[in-house]
Amino acid sequence: MSSQKQNKGYAGKENGQLKRYGKFYKAKLTAQKPPMDTRGRQKQPNTNAHRKKQQKEKPENFSSPVKIAFLGGLNEVGKNLTLIEYNGEMIIIDCGLSFPDSSMPGIDSVIPDFTYIEKNAEKLKAVFITHGHEDHIGALSYLLNTVNAPVYSTKLTLGLIECKLKETKMLSKVKLCPIKPGDKVKIGGFEIEAIHVNHSIPDSLAFAVKCREGVILHTGDFKIDSTPIDGEMMNLARLGQLGNEGVLCLLSDSTNAERAGYTESERKVGESFENLFRKAGSRRLIVATFASNIHRVQQIINVAAALGRKVALSGRSLENVVAIGQELGYLNVPDGIIIGIDAIKQYADDELVLITTGSQGEPMSALTRMAMSDHRKVSVGPNDYVIISATPIPGNEKTVANVVNELMKLGAYVVYERMYEVHVSGHACQEEQKLVLGLVKPKFFIPVHGEQKHLRKHALLGEAMGIPSDRIIMASNGTEISFLSENNYSVGDVPAGNVYVDGYGVGDVGSVVLRERKLLSEDGVIVIAAVIDSATGYNLSEPEIYSRGFVYIKESSDLFKEAQTVAIRLLDKYAYSKRRDINALKNKMKEEMLRFMYEKTKRSPVVIPVIQEI
Repeated sequence: MSSQKQNKGYAGKENGQLKRYGKFYKAKLTAQKPPMDTRGRQKQPNTNAHRKKQQKEKPENFSSPVKIAFLGGLNEVGKNLTLIEYNGEMIIIDCGLSFPDSSMPGIDSVIPDFTYIEKNAEKLKAVFITHGHEDHIGALSYLLNTVNAPVYSTKLTLGLIECKLKETKMLSKVKLCPIKPGDKVKIGGFEIEAIHVNHSIPDSLAFAVKCREGVILHTGDFKIDSTPIDGEMMNLARLGQLGNEGVLCLLSDSTNAERAGYTESERKVGESFENLFRKAGSRRLIVATFASNIHRVQQIINVAAALGRKVALSGRSLENVVAIGQELGYLNVPDGIIIGIDAIKQYADDELVLITTGSQGEPMSALTRMAMSDHRKVSVGPNDYVIISATPIPGNEKTVANVVNELMKLGAYVVYERMYEVHVSGHACQEEQKLVLGLVKPKFFIPVHGEQKHLRKHALLGEAMGIPSDRIIMASNGTEISFLSENNYSVGDVPAGNVYVDGYGVGDVGSVVLRERKLLSEDGVIVIAAVIDSATGYNLSEPEIYSRGFVYIKESSDLFKEAQTVAIRLLDKYAYSKRRDINALKNKMKEEMLRFMYEKTKRSPVVIPVIQEI
């Protein structure tokens, strides 16, 4: 650098920038020096003022902790139930069920354990429901049978809840309170704001729960659909406003956290339906979908009407939803287009569209009964064009595949899974989840609604969006998080678990019964019947052995003769013993017979000794 430039005050180039000596730079250096007293010593800060400043900067604890507890919806898909508690008052968001898997033979549904709610019933002020899917409303009638609280949600959701309460004869006992997006409900120390979101069912909501200490934002199930069927996009602007005002904690849907990009618009399915309906030609159309997916049903009806086909409904849940949707104005059905299932024989195949339940291969659903030739009104054949407009829920893949195979054996042409874009998800993918995280800017983040892999992936997205890892909380069912301040929280536990519903029985089937059912389904049962003298203990007749689901008795006579010998030996030993205990005899019989059968067959059937004293 030339001496001329140095004379002008340039000190050289450092880190890509020229630094210039001058008045401004010298002033900056002076300002950075600590203040000095008159003796040239560094001034000490005013002690009282310094202490007050430190106290102001130190985060203050809330006057009462804000608590969030989960009784369902974490590390699983379904059974969603979240509790929010503040200053001795509590509200519930959603109260859903889940469907049984292969490890739960005979179970109809699984609901949350309400023990904690029942113990704190006096604190419960209200139940808020995000939308009308079974995994969010299915357990509500069971809860309201034990506690009393008003239920708040949109018209359609309450219509579906009302239908359930009528079935259980509880409608007159429950207060249903309709709300709209944008409404704010004040209950005790809470103010709950309803926010419109897009999902696979109309009238879906997120809830902003406000108390004196901050805002808890629960998204419910959502996706960002820029061309929704009902014409109303998710209220992202309100989420941004809440983010600017400050959100203490965000609870956000994690179901699709493994999927990159964006979820397709529901309108994409309508375009696919139009193409497929035309391809079907003169064949009869059968479309299977979720009963509650009113947008999907509307699009099927629209295309059917455009092509001059009548629509018949098969499945009680579907019929109920369509009736409620029409009554409340959520379905626009042209006059005369829907006909009864009994009337389909009056029309040619190319004049019909059948909408049915059973897209998940449920054993008793209409589509499954059609596939098994067990439907009383519909017989599937080579002139049927079947569209399964759903993706199998994890765990249902095999049952759906079985239904597809059976339909194909009957000669039907089947469109399923992702063959022709006949289904789109109702849940946000990664870019939509990141957008919500960016708008809300929460102080704390809890991924909800999903299995562990979904929650973990969503947590990583939160970190990528700049949320510190120590402010991302991985919770489980039974976790209670207490926010003590804007920067501090503690973790505790509440009672949580699964309650099994089997017919009219609720909670009377536990893990022991399920284990026995599983054993019965795998290895069958053996019953040993014997009669003994109550005075002497002697066997009064040869013991009889019955078998169900174990081996075929007529082809295993030698095995059962040996088993009978084992039983006689135990009975004789009992008669000669000095201390006779009938229960000890039954246990010994069970133990010895199990050991004998395993040695002979390598199977472990359920053994039931029936010993009668006379």
